[in-house]
Amino acid sequence: MRKVKLTKETTRGILEDLLKRSPNNYGKFEDAVAEILSKVKTEGDKALFAYTQEFDHVEIHAGNIQVTEEEIQEAYSLVDPALIDVIRKALVNIRSYHEKQKQNSWFTSEAGGTMLGQKVTPLEKVGVYVPGGKAVYPSSVLMNVVPAKVAGVDRIVMTTPPGKDGKVNPATLVAANEAGADVIYKVGGAQAIGALAYGTESIPKVDKIVGPGNIFVALAKKAVYGHVSIDSIAGPSEILVLADETANPRYVAADLLSQAEHDELASAILITTSEELADKVEEQIQGFLKVLSRKEIIQKSLDNFGYLLIAENLEEAIDAANAIASEHMEIVTRNPFEVMMKVRNAGAIFIGEYSSEPLGDYFAGPNHILPTNGTAKFFSPLSVDDFVKKSSIIYYSRDALKNIHKDIEQFAASEQLTAHANSIAVRFEDEEE
Repeated sequence: MRKVKLTKETTRGILEDLLKRSPNNYGKFEDAVAEILSKVKTEGDKALFAYTQEFDHVEIHAGNIQVTEEEIQEAYSLVDPALIDVIRKALVNIRSYHEKQKQNSWFTSEAGGTMLGQKVTPLEKVGVYVPGGKAVYPSSVLMNVVPAKVAGVDRIVMTTPPGKDGKVNPATLVAANEAGADVIYKVGGAQAIGALAYGTESIPKVDKIVGPGNIFVALAKKAVYGHVSIDSIAGPSEILVLADETANPRYVAADLLSQAEHDELASAILITTSEELADKVEEQIQGFLKVLSRKEIIQKSLDNFGYLLIAENLEEAIDAANAIASEHMEIVTRNPFEVMMKVRNAGAIFIGEYSSEPLGDYFAGPNHILPTNGTAKFFSPLSVDDFVKKSSIIYYSRDALKNIHKDIEQFAASEQLTAHANSIAVRFEDEEE
């Protein structure tokens, strides 16, 4: 990790460095993704099966693309019962948290004959993409499916790449079944995004696609936006720890490494007012690297996007943290709740030394699908809001409209939209002298 004295210039340089990881810089893959999407759109299942054979080396066809009930039951027999128990405990917390996000339709009326309101309607069909590849993430299954279920989505369609044996990872299947996915298909990559966006003979078109994935999945989601809605275009994982001299360096080091192990593009940053703490954290990191299983990935992540930033004071540290707008932020200071009130930009905020980032990944309840690459400045975590849409409700009686129709007509005329004005005026033309 690079130890750097914090200034406006160094902060700007770090932001530029981090933005290199953005999916917006993956242009060299866009043509390949566009070709995959085009073939899926025009050829449907035929393209899906061919790409699955090419990329996953598995023969998938109309008879086996959908996960069966027998396969789900087999998965339960293959997963450690203790893990199933943990999944169920986590589900209780995740469901409880997201139920608090639900919004109801509302209506207001006045004696003059008007009624206004907002109708909240769940999306009809949602696609959940679950990655395979380097690692298996049943936790992400829970985080994507549960808010859709709580929102009242009619049909939750999940896609995930099959393993070389043609089956879906058992833990992924168990998590999907426990969370309430309605149907699961064995297809991954950009081709799965195309299938969900356009529909094929086997896979229905959905209204929105959510879930993380690799570069090809991210670019495919970006490309199909407009045909369907998407949650976000997720970049590599990030953690920023904001700490003073009271922080435990061993805990801080462990938390930084928890995100660095995701992949070589992950970012781990410590901003501290204590250079002594920074030195101790670096020492602890070296010790952990000797024993952690993904040390090669971690080392590359730290070499490329790891920073120990030394701030003059806590205000300067908070300003830098807000500028970076990290996906995950831990606050480990003398008065963490006071600091939290000054944080404007972060996907998820973890307060105090016993609220480490993996608590949010797996168990606490808030969603771990979070904005990355500085987008926490204007995006929020995945929530129930992502799975509903809102319609404005407007009702005026004749008397209510009569009282204000001249005002509307004047407004429309000022914009030279005479048909707009006429649409109002025609209702009262029999009263005009």
